[in-house]
Amino acid sequence: MVDPTNPHSIARTLSARYYKDGAEILIDRGWDKALGERDFDDPENQRHRPRRLTPRECARLMGFETPQGYHFRIPVSDTQAYRQFGNSVVVPAFAAVARLLESRILQA
Repeated sequence: MVDPTNPHSIARTLSARYYKDGAEILIDRGWDKALGERDFDDPENQRHRPRRLTPRECARLMGFETPQGYHFRIPVSDTQAYRQFGNSVVVPAFAAVARLLESRILQA
C-alpha cells in the first residue's frame, strides 16, 4: 500500500491489467486491519478501506501531468485509460535517458 503522507513511499509497478482488480497499488486511507478481521462491516472502518488509483492519478504517476502543471486530457473510458497508462513508459525517466544518450547519438 502507498502511504500518501510519506513523500518517500514507493509505488509498485502500474500494469496494463490494473483495471481488473487494482491490487498492485492501493492507497492507504487508515484501514484498521485488526478491526476489519473482527468486524469487516464496521461502518467507520469501511470509510477507511484502501482504494485504487484513479486514471488521473495513474497519468500523474507515469509523468503525463503534474498537479500544478498542464492538464492531460483522457478521452477514453477508465478501463482503456488504465490499459494505456499501464502499457506506457514513465515520461520523465524516458526523457532523462534520452538526454544522457543525446551526445552519443549526435556523435554517431
